[in-house]
Amino acid sequence: MGDSSARRVPLAFGVAAAVVVVDQVTKFWAERALTGREPIPVIGDFIQFRLLYNPGAAFSMGANATWLFTIIAAVAAGWLLWYVTRPHTVSQVVAFSLLLGGAVTHLGDRLFRDPGFARGHVVDFIDYNGWFVGNVADIALTLGAVFAIVVSARQPEPAEPRD
Repeated sequence: MGDSSARRVPLAFGVAAAVVVVDQVTKFWAERALTGREPIPVIGDFIQFRLLYNPGAAFSMGANATWLFTIIAAVAAGWLLWYVTRPHTVSQVVAFSLLLGGAVTHLGDRLFRDPGFARGHVVDFIDYNGWFVGNVADIALTLGAVFAIVVSARQPEPAEPRD
């Protein structure tokens, strides 16, 4: 790994760690401030804070397959951890580190939140006009995916060095 690649690994871990910390802190806040309360308007009814526990995936799909989402999050986090340590542009590292942070924090929710190990529910609290309810990790995952697509379309993948 070259010198510039070695400097990108701390960037990758820093971005991913920031996503995990901000996501978990906001979930902690949401559980303390929103439990037992009516939705709190932030931008009228368009954006509200409303506490939900999501056993499924996006839009609460697969609510009876929480264990499957735990496995998917673990595989995704493992692959992303490997991927961000490989030579990439800074833009690619940031994009995939956002994805890594989102995957890791969702994995943590699945592993350690109620109702039990590997069956935990994700804390969601940002209600988007009733379309869906998400959290900071979901924002990071969405931004990371969009950024990865944009960056990949603009910059070809670096060639792997030949031995």
